[in-house]
Amino acid sequence: MCGGKPLIAQDAVAIIFAGGQSSRMGVDKSLLPFGGFATLSAFLFHKLTPLFRRVYISAKMPKFDFEAPLLLDSYPQSSPLVGIVSIFEQLDIYEAFILSVDAPFVDRDVISTLFAQEGDYDAIVAKSPNGTQPLCGIYRRTILPKAKEFLHHDNHKLNFLLHSVNTLWVEFEEDEKFMNLNHPYEYQQALGYITPKSNFLEAPLINV
Repeated sequence: MCGGKPLIAQDAVAIIFAGGQSSRMGVDKSLLPFGGFATLSAFLFHKLTPLFRRVYISAKMPKFDFEAPLLLDSYPQSSPLVGIVSIFEQLDIYEAFILSVDAPFVDRDVISTLFAQEGDYDAIVAKSPNGTQPLCGIYRRTILPKAKEFLHHDNHKLNFLLHSVNTLWVEFEEDEKFMNLNHPYEYQQALGYITPKSNFLEAPLINV
């Protein structure tokens, strides 16, 4: 519940993907301080927790200094595709909202818009003027066979997977909420946009 109104499905689960290599950032961006929290991971975990029945963090290994349920995959590769396969192999759930740890400005309006879509889709994914946002979307168990097929062929391109299944692309008119912190300059820029953490559930977190 948020503001007295249900935001999303009562049994919805969220997964924060925090297992990337952060090669462009030069350091593990999931562990960078952000928004009054010790890490980006903690920021997003505390942001999403009031909105979902359960929030997990997907990573290759334990590395966090706060209590959170972890999904640790057993595959040697490191990619979002591996994370998606691991989710449905380890959790008995029909669907999960997936968000990259480096997308801290995705807010409840984006999430509720995605969950408001109807239809028997394998994935419901955000799309902004800059392009598709494959790590901001709802993935359903029906995607697992095709995802495992891609993994078997060592094809980790998530957009290719999404275009090979029944995906609904939900268009948003602004790019700012989907800002990804891939480079040091983007991280520094984002630090200037963030509002106090006491307001992060109620307001868009960006002022540009």
